Amino acid sequence: MYLDFFEFKHKPFTIKTEAHILYMSPQYTTAFALLQYGIENCDGFTVITGEVGCGKTTLCNALIRELNPQEYIIISLSIPPENERQLLNAICVHLGISVKEERAIEEVRNGITERFRMERMRGKRVVLIIDEAQNLAFDNLEVVRLLSNIERDDEKLLHIILIGQPELKKKLRKKCMRQLRQRISVYHDLKPLSFLDTKNYIQHRISLAKKEGGEGRKIQMQREQIPVFSFFAFRKIYVASKGIPRIINNICDKALISAFIDYSKKIRLKDVNRALKDINQLQKI
Repeated sequence: MYLDFFEFKHKPFTIKTEAHILYMSPQYTTAFALLQYGIENCDGFTVITGEVGCGKTTLCNALIRELNPQEYIIISLSIPPENERQLLNAICVHLGISVKEERAIEEVRNGITERFRMERMRGKRVVLIIDEAQNLAFDNLEVVRLLSNIERDDEKLLHIILIGQPELKKKLRKKCMRQLRQRISVYHDLKPLSFLDTKNYIQHRISLAKKEGGEGRKIQMQREQIPVFSFFAFRKIYVASKGIPRIINNICDKALISAFIDYSKKIRLKDVNRALKDINQLQKI
C-alpha cells in the first residue's frame, strides 16, 4: 500500500531469501569467501552457523547464483532428510537417477558413487547443501560423513555444506561426532549486524527497492533518498532487533506503514515504536 507513496518498485523489507538482495557486510563477505574456498578445494565439510534470521540461507543462495553450472552440480536440500533412504533418494532426484524403493540401499549408494565419478570425468563437481542441518539426527550426520568419503584418484568427489542454527554447533561438539568434526575444513559463525551495518543494511534495501526517475519528479527529488530514517529510528531498530536481519525487515516494514499513514516520508522514532507495538500484539495472538 505504501509502494507508490515512497516510489518503490517492490517492498524493500521482504523476508524472501533472494540472492540479489544480500547486503555484503564485512562478515558476510568473509563467509562468502570461505564458502567459495571450501568448494574450490573440495576438501572436507563447510559449516555455517548462526541465529535464526541472520541470513544463512540468503548467503548460500548468493553462492549458488555465482557457481558456474558448467563446473558444479548443486544439490540443495532445504528440509533435512529424516533417514538414509530419504537422503539418497533426494540426491538421486537431483542427479536424474531413477528412484526405485525396492532397490537395496547399497545398490543406490553404488549408483550415486558411479554418477559422481562420471560427472568428475566430465569436469564437474557435486556440492551438497543441507539447510537447517541442526535437525539432522546423529545417525543421518554419520551417513552424510560417509558420503564425503567418495573419491577418485585421491580426489574428493563431493563437497558438503551444512547450514544450521547454533544447535548444530552444539551437536557437532558431541563425542560421537568427532570423526565428522575432524573433516570440517571451513567453519564460520554468522553474528548479528553491528549498528553501522544495520544502518547500511536498511539503506541498501531501500536503494534496491527505490524507483529511479519516476514521471513528473523534479531533479532534486531524484537525488533524495526516499524514505529517510532518523538517527533515533535507526538506533531503536538496532536495539530492538539486536542486529538480526529478519527482525530488522519486520520492524522496518511496519514502520514504513506507520509513516505512510501519517503521510510522512521520514521514518521517525514514533513510527518504530508503533511497529514494535504492532509486532508485540501479533506475538500474543
